[in-house]
Amino acid sequence: MWMKRCRGLRGLVVKISLIGATQLFATIGIALARDDPPPSSVRPWAPPALPRYEGELRQYQPTDAERRYLPAIDPRKTYNLAELIDIAERSNPETRVAWERARHAAAAVGLAASAYYPYVVAAAAGGYDRAFIPFPTLRAPPQPPPTNGNLPNVEIVGGGNLVTESLLARGELTAKWLLLDFGGRKATREAAREKLMMANVGFNGTHQKVVFDVTDRFYQLGTARQKVMVTQSALDAAKTVEQAAQARFSNGLATKPELLQAQQQSAQSNFDLQASLGAESDARVALIESIGLLPMVTLKVADLPAKSNVDAGTGDSVGELITKALSQRPDLVAKLANVRSKEQEIRKVRSEYYPKVMLDAHVSETELQVSVKNSDYFGGADYTLGAFLTMEVPIFDGFARRHKLDMAEADLHQAENELAGARDSAAREVWKAYTDYKTALKKQDAAEKLLTASKSAFDAVLESYKRGLSTYPEVVSAERNLTSALATSHDTQAAIYTSQAALALSVGDLARPAARPVRQPRR
Repeated sequence: MWMKRCRGLRGLVVKISLIGATQLFATIGIALARDDPPPSSVRPWAPPALPRYEGELRQYQPTDAERRYLPAIDPRKTYNLAELIDIAERSNPETRVAWERARHAAAAVGLAASAYYPYVVAAAAGGYDRAFIPFPTLRAPPQPPPTNGNLPNVEIVGGGNLVTESLLARGELTAKWLLLDFGGRKATREAAREKLMMANVGFNGTHQKVVFDVTDRFYQLGTARQKVMVTQSALDAAKTVEQAAQARFSNGLATKPELLQAQQQSAQSNFDLQASLGAESDARVALIESIGLLPMVTLKVADLPAKSNVDAGTGDSVGELITKALSQRPDLVAKLANVRSKEQEIRKVRSEYYPKVMLDAHVSETELQVSVKNSDYFGGADYTLGAFLTMEVPIFDGFARRHKLDMAEADLHQAENELAGARDSAAREVWKAYTDYKTALKKQDAAEKLLTASKSAFDAVLESYKRGLSTYPEVVSAERNLTSALATSHDTQAAIYTSQAALALSVGDLARPAARPVRQPRR
């Protein structure tokens, strides 16, 4: 019995050892795993660490910072456009990304300004050192003392080691200060400020884009809803025609093909209705996505007004709108700031042709205790200090500065041309948006008249068909004209809203921040 227990215990120990060894080798294998690319270009592959990343994503939870921006959506409330824009500006991740980019640029300005201050470093060191030095044993032969001052000849007859032990403690304070660099630091700081301006107006531009996207998709959803109404109306009309055709066929006044055509038209109208319902669902998801919410969020959205109440005219001419756009659009302001930044880069490179004057100072205290051959420690502590004024004069650098200057000038010319191209593009965008807006306004009255006439024509032809005075093709044609007129009317209303938002975006007036009052200097 005792031998069996020993063998069982030995087997358990072996199993535990094998498991431990397996885990150890697995850990070593993961640690020493090679960072290889895909083995071939012909098919996808699974990197070794891919399951770990997928597992983290599967269990990912929003951080506390992200939860602060998650809006509380009331499923019973119907949100209008202004409320949806407010939610989007607070919850859309794009605005937070632009905000962090601006904060990064602001920190870069502070980093550039730090070059104006001295750089001070404190250092300390302490330790123990043991060393040995070969030390010879000398012997001088017996001879009379020298009379001319020369030492007698000696010979090395042996030797040993001289062991020393040292205890060291040292504290040092070092300061370096760039006093003069002929505008290099100033150019770096000003370039950082221009990049901060680019980030700030880029932040405003992101808000304008978010506002426009929400506005545009809000009207797209409204248009999709109206398309559902149009297709539902077309289905109702097709069923009315089908009922009329059925009544005429039952009374022997219509043929079988005529009834089948009416049934076919009803089926086609039902198909169009289902397609428009799908388009409405897609438009709703697109709106929710532009706000920054997940598609499964329940969100009630207000309908479009029955008729646009926008002003038929605008206070500014197209020339005045283009002039306004060229002076305030965020993308143009950013490109102008980019030009100014490239100019500062040129000044920075040119400063490298001039000398740099620096102040270098240090102060330290050192304590050293030494023991020789196990003797008592001896030594002491004292201060060391110094200050130096240095100047570096660049003589030759293999034409590196010349090439840097050429690169900086090329970057400046590129930025200037980008600004010129952006101004031309902005002028074209304003012109097109202005034209689209005016055209939509002019089409509004015509669409209303077309809808009124189409309704009257369909009602008259349908009544005439019921009395046997009109043919079925005439009824179908009138029905299609009414459906087209309804769609045209709704599209015209939506075009007015969307073109008005596009015009405001092209000018730079969409979600434009209020200007801060300029403080007048005291006299």
